[in-house]
Amino acid sequence: MPEKILVCVAWPYANGPQHLGHIAGAYLPPDIYARYHRLKGDDVLMVSGSDSHGTPITVQADKEGVRPRELFERYHLTFLETWQQLGITFDLFTHTDTENHHRVSQAMFLRLNEQGYLFKQTQQQLYSESAGRFLPDRYVEGTCPICGFEHARGDQCDNCGNLLDATQLINPRSKIDGSTPIVRETEHYFFDLPAFTPRILDYLRDKGYWRPNVMNFVLNYLKEGLKPRPITRDIDWGVPVPLPEFNDKVLYVWFEAVIGYLSATIEWAGNNGTPDKWKEWWYDPSAKTLYFVGKDNIPFHAIIWPAQLIGTQRVYETDEAKSLNLPTDVPAAEFLNLEGQKFSTSRNWAVWAPDFLSRYDADALRYYLTANAPEQRDTEFTWADFVRRNNDELVAAWGNLVNRVISLASKHFEGRVPPPGLMDREDAQLLAQIDVAFDPIGQLIDACKFKAALAEVMALAREVNKYLDGKAPWFQVKEDRARAGTTLYVALRVIDSLKTLFAPYLPFSSQRVHTMLGYSGDVLGKQIVRDYQESERAHRALTYDASTITETWKPSQLPVGQAFGPIAPLFAKLDEKIVEEEKARLGAG
Repeated sequence: MPEKILVCVAWPYANGPQHLGHIAGAYLPPDIYARYHRLKGDDVLMVSGSDSHGTPITVQADKEGVRPRELFERYHLTFLETWQQLGITFDLFTHTDTENHHRVSQAMFLRLNEQGYLFKQTQQQLYSESAGRFLPDRYVEGTCPICGFEHARGDQCDNCGNLLDATQLINPRSKIDGSTPIVRETEHYFFDLPAFTPRILDYLRDKGYWRPNVMNFVLNYLKEGLKPRPITRDIDWGVPVPLPEFNDKVLYVWFEAVIGYLSATIEWAGNNGTPDKWKEWWYDPSAKTLYFVGKDNIPFHAIIWPAQLIGTQRVYETDEAKSLNLPTDVPAAEFLNLEGQKFSTSRNWAVWAPDFLSRYDADALRYYLTANAPEQRDTEFTWADFVRRNNDELVAAWGNLVNRVISLASKHFEGRVPPPGLMDREDAQLLAQIDVAFDPIGQLIDACKFKAALAEVMALAREVNKYLDGKAPWFQVKEDRARAGTTLYVALRVIDSLKTLFAPYLPFSSQRVHTMLGYSGDVLGKQIVRDYQESERAHRALTYDASTITETWKPSQLPVGQAFGPIAPLFAKLDEKIVEEEKARLGAG
């Protein structure tokens, strides 16, 4: 029975390109998960979009001397290009400045207010006398009161991961002009988060399957005690508060950005002419909902967003269902570091995804970031290790296997899949070993153990190489053509299966193997950039058509006699000299 699966992906701030730390932590894992479940035949919906609001946007816009809209639209288009180049298959990648998102966010605010979960309170906030304005959290930095890190932001410390209030910072300074701000009072709406403590604890009771790093983070956060959180702020860029007396304030980005998962699903349904279809993922209790984020976003997705959903219950008064689905899992990743240091945008200590993809193969990156994934602990990207894994694993173990088998079979069997003769024990054992691998590898992917699943697939590729070395069909074909045909048929069948097992990880090269084996149709699916016109303005979004996928998650049924397609190497071997060249780029400029 196909499952309904909603894959929710972290919304990136549209204030700069994505670096490889972002890709490894939040964007590649959900694509692997979604691709597997699509191949398995499940009803998958994967959504996200550019976070268009909040101070990260206004800070960068101020720095560049442009309007926030101009900045976010520029980087939104950059994201669309990156996802296409990297093969991240969003069913919808939109942004938070659509009329639809404004409407859904405001509806949730009003529902929470009606239910008594919001209250007004005077708040102390840092104010810049030189600029004559309140300073939102990202406009302030200072020393973290918890770990002593000297460059903590006003909302969170990037060193220890704790959420902060800007007034807690030691020696705060304005990022506008470096001046020391003063404390002033301002009135805001607050979300009564402590009221949800019992229900959050009850919700977590059966989540023993969550990653230990995520659950430990959540339990420690709850142990410290939940506190009310301001839900509005004094800036003019964002979703307006839908109350006349607060029309000069906007909804706090931490509150409205997570609503994007819901609003994007609603937008997707409307775009496809099925305006109520989103309810199948949000109100059906049998649907699974997974949130892929970095570890700095754990509290927002495992505690605060569930509280918002519990408090809202239903989006619209006309909805018959009484409760929105809570996250089934939050498989948050740890951090990917870079050559011994943390990624740092300010120091340009980063490998930017668009720059990387301008020189190297997307599947090589997808492979390396998964094989070295920070699933439960921090890991490290090094150029030397990237080159080693590309050459020793992708090229030598998998790419060469595909090329030599198909080339040999094509050369000696009229460009077609050869007929097998009587199979011996080794032939049958190899086919059986690959055939029975689909379920356990699929179970690992379903459990978000992507690194372990990929290691199993690559181990199977090595088994095929051992089989070929023992059989030596390049010698067999000179002495016993029929026996060589059997060996090559077995190897081709296994390669066909491995192509499917690799497909969630290596979609582009799996498509090339698919074509080389003589198949038509798509393993990858179709990604399309479309313009959507709302009442006031158009916006551009990335959509995905999975209807063209012809493969399913099952062993090969390769037809004897099928003509091969054009044969070409799968991967390029990298020169080791690029290691020093790429390291020299780090921090430059």
